Amino acid sequence: MGGTGKSPVVAAIAQWLVDQGERPAILSRGYGRADAADGVVVVSDGARVLASVDRSGDEPLMLARQVPGAAVCVSPDRHLAGTLAERQLGCTVHVLDDGFQHLQLARDLDVLVTTVGEIPQGRVIPMGRLREPSDAAARAQVLVVSDATAGAAASEAWALGISQSCGARRTLGAPVPVGRESGAGSQAEAGAVMAVAGIANPQRFFAALGESGAHVVDTLTFPDHHRYTPADSQRIALQVQQSGASAVFTTDKDAVRFEALGAVPFALYRIPLIVTFEPADALFESVRAIL
Repeated sequence: MGGTGKSPVVAAIAQWLVDQGERPAILSRGYGRADAADGVVVVSDGARVLASVDRSGDEPLMLARQVPGAAVCVSPDRHLAGTLAERQLGCTVHVLDDGFQHLQLARDLDVLVTTVGEIPQGRVIPMGRLREPSDAAARAQVLVVSDATAGAAASEAWALGISQSCGARRTLGAPVPVGRESGAGSQAEAGAVMAVAGIANPQRFFAALGESGAHVVDTLTFPDHHRYTPADSQRIALQVQQSGASAVFTTDKDAVRFEALGAVPFALYRIPLIVTFEPADALFESVRAIL
């Protein structure tokens, strides 16, 4: 299920493809969007962002902004989305965001993203977080293990019957103002902050903020894909005042939903997530091999 870090890996692969001269299309089902339009919604044509968060969903819009050279198309029918991307947008390769169970579409490469022990020790929903029994992991050709060394990733891959693996390290970038034109905020970097997240694993974000040196004095969680309301904004503002925080830190995914709300009565910053792999080229060499 959510929270293992799939979308940052999608962004990394798509950016690598752009750097190699390919024209990738990220194909997403657009889970959680408010306006589930029929057909295909082109979130980005590879040059411009064309859809709002209500029509695209938060993760596709986030990916469109993170990888400006990639097209992003949303549809429950990813074959239809891919066909449009090839014929109208000139795309040369497709990356499915959260596509391991989308067996209707044949794939050249399956990349499975997990954390140490999550699959071998997991249980299938509703008793646990797995969408399939653990032996289904062997369908993947590459295993990416978040917050793990190359050795730990290799051990996890061996246990699951997957031939290639790499660890993924996630670090946080400098705060970026949301809804304002100024650069990274020195006031936010130096002062007490409140952390707000509506993602599948908010505790991981809060812990990473603390490890990065941020002075987090309060936290607030919302459900994954939560659409922020004016009442939420007022609640956050009150909690900011009570905690003595100078700013609110949130995730890239939350930021696109906050922007749809318009101006908020507190200083809001998104914290970019930077992913690096160990060994550095293991994932991308697997992608290169199937191109």
